[in-house]
Amino acid sequence: MTSTSPALGSLPSKRRLSAAYFFVFIILGLTSGIVGPTLPTLAAHTHATLGQISIIFTAQSIGYLLGSAGSGHWLDRWPAHPLLLGMLIVLAGALIAAPFANLLLVLALVFFIMGIAQSTVDVGGNALLVWVHGHGVGPYMNALHFFFGVGALLSPILVVALINLADGMAWAYISLSILVLPALLLLRRLPSPSSPAPTQASGRTSPQNHLALLISIMFFLFVGAELSFAGWIYTYAIELHLANAVTAGYLTSLFWGALTLGRLLSIPLANRISPQRLLLLDISGQIIILLLMLSAGPRGGIVWVVSFGFGFTMASIFPTLMSLAERNMPISGRTTSWFLVSASLGVMTMPWVIGQLFEQVGPQGLVWVLTGAVLAAALTLGLFNLVSRRQAASVLPQNTPS
Repeated sequence: MTSTSPALGSLPSKRRLSAAYFFVFIILGLTSGIVGPTLPTLAAHTHATLGQISIIFTAQSIGYLLGSAGSGHWLDRWPAHPLLLGMLIVLAGALIAAPFANLLLVLALVFFIMGIAQSTVDVGGNALLVWVHGHGVGPYMNALHFFFGVGALLSPILVVALINLADGMAWAYISLSILVLPALLLLRRLPSPSSPAPTQASGRTSPQNHLALLISIMFFLFVGAELSFAGWIYTYAIELHLANAVTAGYLTSLFWGALTLGRLLSIPLANRISPQRLLLLDISGQIIILLLMLSAGPRGGIVWVVSFGFGFTMASIFPTLMSLAERNMPISGRTTSWFLVSASLGVMTMPWVIGQLFEQVGPQGLVWVLTGAVLAAALTLGLFNLVSRRQAASVLPQNTPS
């Protein structure tokens, strides 16, 4: 692994870089959670209905997908920190512009640009942390996504408080844009890690595209299942009369709280358990939880257990997949882009499929889709392990002493 600065290999430099990326991901989490509490005000400001204002989610998703696809190419060819600095400035500008856009199409464009900036920062943070820590990235990767969860949890609370304090939505967006400034100062003072060349990645001579494809499939399935559960559990509980409008909202909060707690607890585990075993434990827990959801029927108490359990077992999936990839292939910016694009496609596809099944077979369609996704991910992990073992055996010397 190379770097743009000889000092990058020192432990203090790695810790400073990690702290900077953690702070950036808190900001990323904060900006990801800002839309919900401000959606009615944005609709009123643009004279749009709630149905019409939903276009900003589509615009942001398309921007995120395009940004994910292109940002890895940029990371591999340009200095990483100037790229992140530029995208953080774009993100801050979009936050400032959003509350002042009084035309729906202009607001949609702002959120499209915001999606590009968010995805570039997301790809960059994941890739750079791997470049800094190599095989030891496990606990740092879990910490990175824990801090994103902290930002996403705090965002609605902070936004509502700012709206009440300043009697307006604009200050909520402007305040979050101001939080970008410390991240700019941190990154500006630190050296940029460089993408590891394929020949430098522990003797691995070329990118393992078939292994990257299998991990991309797991990102599609797991992240799609995660966001599907978060997006549909409220409606699932309401439709089956398991909760009222208020308590059903708490189910979603319980899911995100459990996911954040799980990421915190998985930080020390990542040093003690291999990525394959940690994923196997997570998948086993998810299957048990979904079988409980299927067999228990419409019982109010069970849905609370399921919300906590599914969030907790989903917590370490994303960072553990990144750790698994690092141990089996060189992680370039482009490879990280594949992973984020696959995750974005899962988020765009799976909740839509569940919505169609809700109309045709009812709320249980959520459970069937989630169960199918987790089982498919388990099969993909098994295939990944088989292929990686065969590949490792193929590069061993033919006359290895016994």
